[in-house]
Amino acid sequence: MKTQALRGLAGIVLFCLTALAAAEPSVDLVRVIKSERKLQLLSEGAVLYEFKVSLGSNPEGHKLQEGDEKTPEGLYRLDYKKADSSFYKAFHISYPNAQDLAAAKSRGLNPGNNIMIHGQKNGWGWLSSVSQDFDWTKGCIALRDSEIDIMWKLVREGTAVEISP
Repeated sequence: MKTQALRGLAGIVLFCLTALAAAEPSVDLVRVIKSERKLQLLSEGAVLYEFKVSLGSNPEGHKLQEGDEKTPEGLYRLDYKKADSSFYKAFHISYPNAQDLAAAKSRGLNPGNNIMIHGQKNGWGWLSSVSQDFDWTKGCIALRDSEIDIMWKLVREGTAVEISP
C-alpha cells in the first residue's frame, strides 16, 4: 500500500514538473532595435520581455571593421553561451556572416568578431543603473545582470537574433 501511494505521489510530482516546463515560453527570436536601445525576447511573434541595452560607443550604422566600436546590423544566430566571460554571462553572436566577410574583404578590412550580448563587466553589476544610460561597449550589446539571467534561462543556443538600425 505504501509503495502504491509513493508511486502515485511521484507520478503527480512528475506530471506537475512536466506541466511547468511546458508552460515556460520558448524564445524563438531575439530582436535588438538599436535606435530605441531595446532588446526584445519573442515567442511566436509576441514580446515576452523587453530590456534597455547599451551598444557600442559608436552606435550609428553597421559594423564594418574591427575597432570601429559599432554594433552590427542584420540577422545572426546566438551560436553559443559563455558562462566564463569577463562580463556577467554572454551569448556569442554569429557575426561576421558571409555578407559581412565579403564586404570587409572588398574594402581590404578585417570585419572584427567576438560580438556578444552580455551583462555588466564582472564585479561592476552594481553600476548598471548608471552604465545602462550610455553606449559603452566595443560593439557588443549589454544588459543588466538580472536581465541576462532571464535571457540565459529562456534563450537556447542557435536562436535567431535580428539587429536593426
